[in-house]
Amino acid sequence: MKCPFCQADNDRVINSRASDDGTVIRRRRKCLVCKRRYSTCERVERRAMKVIKKDGARVPFDRNKLKLGLEKACWKRPISDEQLEAIVTEVENQIEANFESEVESRFIGELVMQQLRALDQVAYVRFASVYRQFEDVRDFVEELKPMLSDLPR
Repeated sequence: MKCPFCQADNDRVINSRASDDGTVIRRRRKCLVCKRRYSTCERVERRAMKVIKKDGARVPFDRNKLKLGLEKACWKRPISDEQLEAIVTEVENQIEANFESEVESRFIGELVMQQLRALDQVAYVRFASVYRQFEDVRDFVEELKPMLSDLPR
């Protein structure tokens, strides 16, 4: 592993630990040349998955793009980065379990909305408004009706 500071290829692993769900190993390293410390993450290399967009275009699945969309929906909400990572990992695992090489963007969007609805209703509505392309306030009201009927009186 090359040091991100001095580019030397001479380091030592100081500490290793698995993530909460066991899909990532985080390693703390120390460069033996410049003595600086840095962290690396190891995850299983997944097969190349393509996402079929609404217009039929096929693009590579990008977990960073998914996380960016979640970050926008969760902006200024009490949601941690670890919770967002957990959603991305869960969506990625569901895709791997259910599809060989291609997945429709619709499936990804529904999975994300399912996860967000359980986590934060405001983030859910924000995501749904973009994903379902709400045109006006009526679309918001229609999306909120089932949530409002679930509230205790």
